Amino acid sequence: MYMHPGDGSLRQILQPGRTIAVVGLSDKIHRDSYQVALYMQEQGYRIIPVNPRAKEVLGEASYPDLQSIPVRVDIVNVFRRSEQVPPVMEEALKTAPGAIWLQLGIVNDKAAETACRAGIAFVMDKCIKVEHARLFPRR
Repeated sequence: MYMHPGDGSLRQILQPGRTIAVVGLSDKIHRDSYQVALYMQEQGYRIIPVNPRAKEVLGEASYPDLQSIPVRVDIVNVFRRSEQVPPVMEEALKTAPGAIWLQLGIVNDKAAETACRAGIAFVMDKCIKVEHARLFPRR
């Protein structure tokens, strides 16, 4: 059974992880994925868009899938419906990220089990922007 990671575990994911691949990142500024990624970029993270329909988002080249990204990804942040998570998980596991993070409202227990078996930190049903702002408040 999945247990939400505590604050210490979330800090361990967010502090060293400086490269975030955002699966489903929209190039439309009014979308949640764009606003969340923009915030994380403003906090010093490199955002790598994963969207086969976008050429570039937030000044970064967009890739059609995780395996096309030419650099190591620390966190895979997923903005896809819950039922679309399993293929994303399969692909993410092949790239061996430090963590997989499903955004607020995205829940997939099978994905959680898969990540746990693979030894990859996993978060679901939490917004990375909200958690970052809470754990690392601006002074």
